[in-house]
Amino acid sequence: MSTDRFGNPIDPGVGYARGSLLQGSADEVRRLAQAGRVAAEFVAREGVDKIAICTGNLRFYPASAEDLSVLCEEWVGPGLFGEELRQTAIAHLGGQGHEAAAVVNRTSAGIVAAVLAHANGKPVLSLVPAGDRSHASVTRGAKLANAAVTEVHDMSGVEQALAADGPALMVITPVTSELAMLPDELIRAAAAAGKAAGCVVFMDDAYGARFRPVLHGGGASLSFGADLVITNADKAGLSGPRAGVLCGDPAALVPVQAKASELGLEARAPISVGAMRSLQGFTPDLLIEEAQDGQDLAAALEAVLGSGRVSRSALGPKVDEQDAMDIVLELAGKTGTGQMPAEVTAAVGMLMLRDKGIVTVNTHGQPGGRVSIRLKPTTGAVARAGGAAAVADCLVSALKETAAHLDDAEWFANLLFGEG
Repeated sequence: MSTDRFGNPIDPGVGYARGSLLQGSADEVRRLAQAGRVAAEFVAREGVDKIAICTGNLRFYPASAEDLSVLCEEWVGPGLFGEELRQTAIAHLGGQGHEAAAVVNRTSAGIVAAVLAHANGKPVLSLVPAGDRSHASVTRGAKLANAAVTEVHDMSGVEQALAADGPALMVITPVTSELAMLPDELIRAAAAAGKAAGCVVFMDDAYGARFRPVLHGGGASLSFGADLVITNADKAGLSGPRAGVLCGDPAALVPVQAKASELGLEARAPISVGAMRSLQGFTPDLLIEEAQDGQDLAAALEAVLGSGRVSRSALGPKVDEQDAMDIVLELAGKTGTGQMPAEVTAAVGMLMLRDKGIVTVNTHGQPGGRVSIRLKPTTGAVARAGGAAAVADCLVSALKETAAHLDDAEWFANLLFGEG
């Protein structure tokens, strides 16, 4: 079993060390419930206009009053907007016009449904950027499908896995949640090799559908030859709501829709309408603005933490959970503690939410999500928090307060769960 730099065993299902408080998904759900209470207290005190969403996911609901009264009707509505949704998805993802489209209630739901529909009991081949890992929904979907996951990072790995494992499904993740990115030529070559080997090629382009073309000059999602593409309706310049938009070859899409419907993973009419309006409202300028705010925030964090402990992505800064643990140990004057890095970053996130209304994945992330401190500001978030320097100061203050209670398990339990 692999360990982190502190000797803690890493849970291979999530990629980080669990702790005595955050032992599994149930504890993360309890943490999420507490984050909701802390956010409500902040809004009651400061107002909702001071909430600063730095998760990279805006999650508004951009439907009109007419949408609510007509298209959101559950029986007839989907037939009224179905073709508009299809055309919108094709345009957003760069299709040729023949593709089908569907909406699921989360991108993770679409990935799980795709694995269940197309794995056929064979290993799932997952191509992700080097130094990163498959999304938890890939491994969890494979577990439900009683299939293994073969994770590779380059064309050599793709070719070896296709020859050895005979997979029926290839999942390509061009841009991970850590914003590590595959080059266009690798995506195209891998998709072609997968198709030639008889795989259904599924592209998880949750961020990448906009991140790659707008910020890096990359190709449109459906231009690489994948059978299916999925993107989020609330990431990288989109307004929300949270949903996954699937688009691609009807023969590959319909089985995924069927599996999603069997398991209650499909999006109902109101969410589908909101996802459609989200795609229609996208302009590159929104993403460019978010990226600039992220760079301003990265510069402010580097000024207070040092560039060695802050890594930059195109959408904002990241402090690895193990680096955050090192900082907290230094501030506390200790060499070790019973808390895990994931619990330390969860505490830091909860304090930032409490004090400044800054919403991060460390408080609002779903079970199994990354636990690094990642600040990807959505449009206007940095200004609502008082500017980049104010966000950086809030993070430092949270690190210091966590260090002051590092060995106080009751304090951690009360902060994370409202218990103690």
